[in-house]
Amino acid sequence: MSEDKLTGIERELVLKYLIDGNVPVTLTPVDEKNDENIHSITSQIFPVALKPEHIKVNENGKILLENPPQSVVGFSDKIVKVEFYFNRVGLYFTSKVFTEGDGLALLIPDEINRIKDVEEVVNYDFSAVLYFDVNNKKEIHTSCYPWKNSELFNRPTWKSIPLENQKLAQSYLEEFVELAKKEKNAGNGIQLIPICNYLTLNESKMESIQNRVKPFAILYVDHERIVLGAENDETSYVPGVEYALKMSFSIKNSPILSRDVFVTCAVNKIYERESKKCVDFVYTTIQEEDVRFLYEKTTKCLFI
Repeated sequence: MSEDKLTGIERELVLKYLIDGNVPVTLTPVDEKNDENIHSITSQIFPVALKPEHIKVNENGKILLENPPQSVVGFSDKIVKVEFYFNRVGLYFTSKVFTEGDGLALLIPDEINRIKDVEEVVNYDFSAVLYFDVNNKKEIHTSCYPWKNSELFNRPTWKSIPLENQKLAQSYLEEFVELAKKEKNAGNGIQLIPICNYLTLNESKMESIQNRVKPFAILYVDHERIVLGAENDETSYVPGVEYALKMSFSIKNSPILSRDVFVTCAVNKIYERESKKCVDFVYTTIQEEDVRFLYEKTTKCLFI
């Protein structure tokens, strides 16, 4: 028996859990030739999250989709991957959607599987570790890696934000700029673009464990500040609280293979929306040669 497949007893517990209700699920059309292959973006079919009020599960394992949103109506006669959480464990099954009366329905199959843990191995040219809470004198060792949707060491541009998110991002930007004017703490404010991008981008997907705390995402870095993004992180960040940070760079085409930059940095501003937060840190101590190094790396100009 596959370790990913639920046993009969486990399936019965999950079925009762679904019948009892109040379970949000996500539906994603899949390639009928291979259940694991999601349709390409060009097919204009995307995952759709359904709230509990749209779902009713009968004792026989039939799921009725009541008053489904328009985005789900097109799933009729298609095989979908149904994902949900049970006691924070990610589960899924595949089933065919069919029309029943005025709505849609699908059957829960015998086989329900756990969502696999996917370990993404990436060699980063740049990473960081927030390793010491100066105010509380304790080690924390929180890893930080470049956010995949941000081009570090290049000036952030508005076009990096997906077109469908730009209206919401613009409203956030206007709010943040007004606050920055009052508080005079945002520098030139260019870091607000990746912050707005991060807060408006929907990256949510079902995972093996619900609400798992992940390494911080590095959204922006220059010779004065670093901005980190976090999701489902319950740590409290207070303006003025100081941390020790190590930034590690791999140096290509150089006899020096890597360079570590050690700084202390204070929380300057926290930007939060729902489960996401961005923490803007400004350096409080940094070596002059490191200021030069970061300035030239991020601006492509000589430090004079």
